[in-house]
Amino acid sequence: MFTPIFRAGYIAIVMIAAAVLFSGCISPKDKIERATLLETVEASEAELVSQVNNLAKVDSMFARVDLKFEDNSFAELGIAEKYKTADGEIVVQRPASILLKVKVPIIKTDVAQMASDGTSFQVAVLQDGGSGKYKKFVTGTNSEDYSPLQEKVDDLSNGNSEMKRNVNAFANLRPQHFTEAMLVRPVDESRYTYTISTILQEEFDINAKKKSPLRWVLRGYYLFDEYEQEGGRLRIKRRFWFDRVGGVRLARQQIFDSKGEIESDIVYGVEGNLTENGNYRLPLQVELTRPKEKYKMRVTYQTPTKVIIGNQFPVGAFVLENVWNLELLDLDKELQELNKTGTQPGGSDKAGKQ
Repeated sequence: MFTPIFRAGYIAIVMIAAAVLFSGCISPKDKIERATLLETVEASEAELVSQVNNLAKVDSMFARVDLKFEDNSFAELGIAEKYKTADGEIVVQRPASILLKVKVPIIKTDVAQMASDGTSFQVAVLQDGGSGKYKKFVTGTNSEDYSPLQEKVDDLSNGNSEMKRNVNAFANLRPQHFTEAMLVRPVDESRYTYTISTILQEEFDINAKKKSPLRWVLRGYYLFDEYEQEGGRLRIKRRFWFDRVGGVRLARQQIFDSKGEIESDIVYGVEGNLTENGNYRLPLQVELTRPKEKYKMRVTYQTPTKVIIGNQFPVGAFVLENVWNLELLDLDKELQELNKTGTQPGGSDKAGKQ
């Protein structure tokens, strides 16, 4: 037997349920658009390791490429400055050497050259699209943080937002950022700890037709994480994303700093045959995003069959000399002066201020 209180509560629940079921606002017949769950396939840990190590087989590479640059300095406002595609030549060699030439399309004149031997870097700005005031030969150290010098760019702009935007676009571009994207380190189980997990990523393709079931999808990935033992704790170093739809493919690599924040976010395009004999099946496009430096660069091989892999280049090939007699900008010297005087570039005294 129900007590009066219990009976009243029971009737209330039934009434609420009936209202929900029979309401004209919510009906079982109403179609609610949802993401399409894509079918996934399985892979063993050995298969994932094999894919990473396959990329790591590339000891050196020479390629002519298309470069697409995007400045994300205004990303917080939902604005990204995209620049036209430029021609380029890239040479990379292990462990961490790179030479990159950026050219004006059609006439093939160099806009900039940049190189790094893994320790230091040089950037020669040969064309600035203006009076030549910003043509410089920039030198620095790969591991150094030059963000305190950014205020110098603000001072140089003199309130000219257009010029400031253009300078910012390339101010943080460094050749060594590309080596970790092009020269993937192999898996080293003797030094690092690895874990595997799965994730469903909601993805939206704005280029797909509006009624296409592939416009909004849930795509499955394997996450293959690399950790290093540091001070009795594990610190994440890298994360590999393997697309599990229609096969298993390495689609993304994230590299983390000592604080666990993303330094590089690298997306790998579809695979194809590189070199004339097609011995290497590798991504035909690599897209690098540097969140801290607020830029994105997409590298696409112009002619995959003409990519050269395996040649050894002399060490001197990855060190630029100032043969153009450009004005020298030594970032290490600028930073040393800043730290010694406690004054920001432009003369604003920051010492003693909290």
